[in-house]
Amino acid sequence: MNHTAPTLDRGTEPAAAAAPAVTSAPAAPTAPATTGLSRRGWFAAAALVGALAVASLTLAIYSQQRLKSLEQELVRRQHDSQSQAVEARAAAKQAQETARAAEAKVALLEARVAETALQRSQLEELIQQLSRSRDENVLADVDAAIRVAVQQSAITGSAEPLIGALRQAEERLARINQPRTERVRRALSRDIDRAKAVALTDIATLAIKLDEAARLADELPLLSQPERRAAAAGASAPAGRVGKNGEPLGPGVRDWWELVSGTWDKVSGRVWSEVRSLVRVTRIDNPEAMLVAPEQAWFLRENLKLRLLNARLALMSRQFDTAQSDLRDVQSALDRYFDRSSRRVTTATELVRQVTSQARQMSLPRPDETLAAIAAAQAGR
Repeated sequence: MNHTAPTLDRGTEPAAAAAPAVTSAPAAPTAPATTGLSRRGWFAAAALVGALAVASLTLAIYSQQRLKSLEQELVRRQHDSQSQAVEARAAAKQAQETARAAEAKVALLEARVAETALQRSQLEELIQQLSRSRDENVLADVDAAIRVAVQQSAITGSAEPLIGALRQAEERLARINQPRTERVRRALSRDIDRAKAVALTDIATLAIKLDEAARLADELPLLSQPERRAAAAGASAPAGRVGKNGEPLGPGVRDWWELVSGTWDKVSGRVWSEVRSLVRVTRIDNPEAMLVAPEQAWFLRENLKLRLLNARLALMSRQFDTAQSDLRDVQSALDRYFDRSSRRVTTATELVRQVTSQARQMSLPRPDETLAAIAAAQAGR
């Protein structure tokens, strides 16, 4: 305000100086009016200047108060900002520490997860190895058992050892129930069906029949020594005898008559038996059978028994051709030297014929499909 007043006075001085220059031409009587007018202008200007100064002062005061309030607000906000910045720094520091701790924990967890994953992979691999090892052991045991059963079947001539081994293998594989053994189980089932379908020779039964024929060899009658047949029993004596008039005889007469009749029946029966044994009609196709001396009959029967025993040994050793040859010789001897009308000779001949018809070479079934499936499973295919 002190700077504005002189400026206004300098502005008014030219106006006052200019006024006399303009009004210098008129006459003297107009000077008082001009002076009063200049004074009013000066007062108006002064009033205007004062109003402007007041307004300026008011504006300056208001502006200063406004600036002060703004400064206070700025200071307050700066203070708040500083406090918030401090808090933000603390929070950021705490967040950084938390982040570092979290990173450390995450790194630790990742390390543990990696270790756990490694342990899990190792455990799974170990389990797979154990499972694979168990399956391989089972397959190896099954293969060995089947091969031993094949050898036993070849030795005994029976399919029962092979069928039993195949069934046991199928049950064992069914218990473990692994997909890789499914093919082996199907092969086992088919081989069991094939083994059951084969009709093999019952060596034990044939050996028993040959033993029975050998036992009958000592009792077989020869054509040169026919078997003596027992005479038919005489008719039984009547309970009592009657006289001419139909009356029964007395006790003394009846006993005497029974004694005489019984003695006569016995004597007549023996005589008739001897007479019948003196003559015998037999058809002989081989004359040399009648030339066998009594002392040669023992050798003939012993030779027959040796042939039967040789046939039995050949059957037990699965030499069916040799057994057939011995059985043909036995059959020929029975037909040539022994009495075919005798029941014992007929029984021995029938036993020899049964053994001859059943003693055939039969091929044992081999579980090749099962062995191939086991080899494929062990190879991992």
